[in-house]
Amino acid sequence: MSRPASDRTVDPAPVGDRPVRLGLRQNIAQFTLLVAVNALVGGMLGQERTVLPLLGEQEFGLRAYTAGLSFILVFGLAKAATNYLAGTWADRYGRKPVLVAGWLVAVPVPLLLIWAPSWTWVLVANLLLGVSQGLTWSVTVVMKIDLVGPARRGFAMGLNEAAGYGAVAVTALVTGYLAQSFGLRPAPFLLGLAFAALGLGLSVLAVRETREHARLEASGHVARADGRHDHLHDELTDREVFVQTSFREPALSSASQAGLVNNLNDGLAWGLFPVLFAGAGVSVGRIGVLAAVYPAVWGVGQLVTGALSDRWGRKWLIAAGMWLQALALAGIALADAFAWWVVAAALLGAGTAMVYPTLLASIGDVAHPAWRARSVGIYRLWRDGGFAVGALLAGVVADALGVRAAVWVVAALTAASGVVVAARMYETHHYRHAPLAGDGATGG
Repeated sequence: MSRPASDRTVDPAPVGDRPVRLGLRQNIAQFTLLVAVNALVGGMLGQERTVLPLLGEQEFGLRAYTAGLSFILVFGLAKAATNYLAGTWADRYGRKPVLVAGWLVAVPVPLLLIWAPSWTWVLVANLLLGVSQGLTWSVTVVMKIDLVGPARRGFAMGLNEAAGYGAVAVTALVTGYLAQSFGLRPAPFLLGLAFAALGLGLSVLAVRETREHARLEASGHVARADGRHDHLHDELTDREVFVQTSFREPALSSASQAGLVNNLNDGLAWGLFPVLFAGAGVSVGRIGVLAAVYPAVWGVGQLVTGALSDRWGRKWLIAAGMWLQALALAGIALADAFAWWVVAAALLGAGTAMVYPTLLASIGDVAHPAWRARSVGIYRLWRDGGFAVGALLAGVVADALGVRAAVWVVAALTAASGVVVAARMYETHHYRHAPLAGDGATGG
């Protein structure tokens, strides 16, 4: 079986005494390390999923939904802005320095949550968490795209996001049981402290720079046969990359709006679902189960959906995933029992798994390697801006009409986003008809 040119061993630009090579098999050690690092990044987020909404209500007396969701608003704004900067800095200074900086910012977060005497401290912790997540998660995405080359991009993003959100799920589950056994503080956040220390150590001592891999791919970049990207050359300014990714280029801009809406409904799930379940009399331990089911299915599902997008293409997997999320949100709004909420949360996770790695892969398909990190950063700015939009929208609607009404509004927006993808986005994966090198998990 022939291998795509992008997956063959090429070494015109050695780093030290190591030749630069593209492909999953050729870079499996560093790729696996980056998967582990991203799991730790996800764990930092997971420490809050079950506990923080309950902490705001029970320890700080926040009764208004908008006030309770303020931590997600701060997190989303900080992460969105930092995503944009992370892409620019990764192109300018290299990937590894940005990764290390992100972990340094993460270290104080669990300590602030443990010692917080007021909700303001929690907001400061989430500002730092947003900055940290924007730096660390963005750059691990870019580094994996650098390493694997075009043919296995969807599979690589599936592994990346599976590791991150699998860790979110496991940590949400464990912290729920820790909170039920030992209280809301400090036990659940001690996990986050361990994650930050380990992530910083691995990033400093073991992770290698990958910017030369992107330069190698750029040197052999082949234009699409259909001529779609002829106007997207390798010398775009920061402003031009922003305009193309956000508004002008149909696939990039469609992915950006879908990413925003996806994280809008994730912000709703993070901030209001625990309150909805607690109001129905569900125990903290069972709330932890419900908070874990959604990211667990999301995380594991991406192991399948990322690779499927390399075979089937991106567009319809994204559109169908948005519609499945909308259906699941409607199910959560209608349900009133633990078992039904488990089913709806699993469907929400499945829909998100169809969308999340596929959107990232589509950005990698279209963006030129010379400005891909910037485009990924801009896409993630819009996507994670959805946390802020979702927190604000869900809080306002929940205060005015109730939590279930907020869920219905977000379900309608999610369905509409799928329609936009179906109508405007084109298929981005032009390798999908070519044989893939190494169909197994460690293929090149």
